[in-house]
Amino acid sequence: MSKSTHILFLCVANSARSQLAEGLAKAIFGRSAVVESAGSEPSGKVQPWAIEILKEDGIDIAKNQSKSIDQLSSAFLANLDYVITLCAEEVCPMLPSRAKRLHWPIQDPASAPDSEKKSAFRCAKNEIRERLISFRSELAK
Repeated sequence: MSKSTHILFLCVANSARSQLAEGLAKAIFGRSAVVESAGSEPSGKVQPWAIEILKEDGIDIAKNQSKSIDQLSSAFLANLDYVITLCAEEVCPMLPSRAKRLHWPIQDPASAPDSEKKSAFRCAKNEIRERLISFRSELAK
């Protein structure tokens, strides 16, 4: 990967799955990728469990904000290589773009009962990490 790969993770609220994906992708890809996340209906906050679960891996997303697609820079959007949607049970947002689209259906851990939230967020994190490692291998070919 000579030029940075531009990757956007999309879901509805941009508070859980896409935030996990953004944090993990930045850690996994480092400088070889420019990574952002957004939502079609941003909640305005990042789920506390998303922050907590990534902190276990030394990844700090405490300063991240839930944002919409129109809050992303036009330069980032113009150079977009991949749009990865993470919705499972809801309608995923669409982004008119020439970027390659991938869909990773991940259950929304924020919708889990309170007593199961920690394990739901951990499961989502692990599933996203596995997909990112596989995705990185595909890009390297």
